[in-house]
Amino acid sequence: MKNKRRKFLKKVSLASIGLLTVNETLYGSPNKLSAKSYSKVIGANDRINIAFQGLGRRLPGLLKSSVKLNNVDILYFCDVMEKQMTIANKQFNDLTGLSAKTEVDIHKILDDKNVDAVIMVTPDHWHAYGACKAMESGKHVYLEKPCSHNMQESDQIVNHMRFFNKVVQMGNQQRSSNHTNNIIKKIHDGLIGEAYNAVAFYNNNRGMVPNQVEMEAPEGLNWNLFQGPAPRRKYTHDTWDYNWRWYGWEYGTGEAGNNATHELDIARWALNVNYPNNVSVFAQKNHFIDDGWTMYDNMEAKFRFSENKSINWIGRSRNAFGKSRLGGRGTVIYGTKGSVFVNRKEYTVYDLEGNIVENVKSNDVESGISLGGGGDMTTRHMQNFIDAIRNNTQLNSPIEDAVISQSMVHYANIAYRANTAFDIDEISGKTTNKKANLFWSRNYESGWEIKMK
Repeated sequence: MKNKRRKFLKKVSLASIGLLTVNETLYGSPNKLSAKSYSKVIGANDRINIAFQGLGRRLPGLLKSSVKLNNVDILYFCDVMEKQMTIANKQFNDLTGLSAKTEVDIHKILDDKNVDAVIMVTPDHWHAYGACKAMESGKHVYLEKPCSHNMQESDQIVNHMRFFNKVVQMGNQQRSSNHTNNIIKKIHDGLIGEAYNAVAFYNNNRGMVPNQVEMEAPEGLNWNLFQGPAPRRKYTHDTWDYNWRWYGWEYGTGEAGNNATHELDIARWALNVNYPNNVSVFAQKNHFIDDGWTMYDNMEAKFRFSENKSINWIGRSRNAFGKSRLGGRGTVIYGTKGSVFVNRKEYTVYDLEGNIVENVKSNDVESGISLGGGGDMTTRHMQNFIDAIRNNTQLNSPIEDAVISQSMVHYANIAYRANTAFDIDEISGKTTNKKANLFWSRNYESGWEIKMK
């Protein structure tokens, strides 16, 4: 069906070009199509139709980037909360004058053969299930971080990607940052000697979270679909609106899954390492002790690798000391001849005495720790995803590599939940630690399990 559609569009495209030439000849340049209209004719056979699943705080940034992509149409907005779809279409209309279809249930969208790719921006517990279902339906997937809710799901996503031969990119957009790519290459070329340690950090000033109170789901929310693969439970106040991140492990992956994913990925990339061989964690809740936040808000994790390399993660969700000094987030890479600090805005190279050797400001405008995110890196990252679908361009963050960075998040959470450090096979990423393996996967609602292909 898709091939027929593409052949038809190609014929229409060629015919339209002919009409355009005739109009120019007979009536002159005033009858030329606008640039936007012209782009919809030229290369229409390469047009890619996308659907958004999940329309929360990340949507504004991703939507602004999406409308900049060449030959890409947004066909659907999907969310389990009806008002989110109205808001999304309003934003879309303000940007383009267009509107998209809306649908609460992603399964119905996946049945539409005209949809080529899904931009998945749901809560964490939906990511692997949604991505795998999309691939089973013949769709490519741009998958926001974290790409999985647990270690088993990472294996399932990669397994599906290979079986269905689909393009899957994780949304760790700093992989598409020019200044970051530049400094990582320099580090790999020996700029600071042998890079042996990286410290990744995140600081924010998150406030109190409401305690959970059982109540009826708010009007317009399909609570059953929100829960998706998670075991069913009664709705509790404000769960659907971001606080699912802090209310236990049914839906979220803590601050590590929320933000460490980005900086740990940069750290691993800079050190040029794969899976660690050991993880240990100190984490606890230090702020607003009696509020509804049910997990750590302060974490220090240590990952050890072969060749005497290591990565440290420091996450302070509710203490913004570093926010005003280093932009709230970033990564420091230490080498035998110097060090480098890099974040989304710049990089700075230091010698062993701490003197600045080089400072490069990014030309990209990209969000730091503000909700919504988005910017030039996001646009470039999404364009890379589209180019990979259209032209087989190499992905900047292919899922088979992204899951290795994601594993560090899961290892940290597992070590916290199991209250134990544990060893890891640096080739397979697996562990034989019995306590850790209790948290390798999760319980699923019957009928929502992901089956390996």
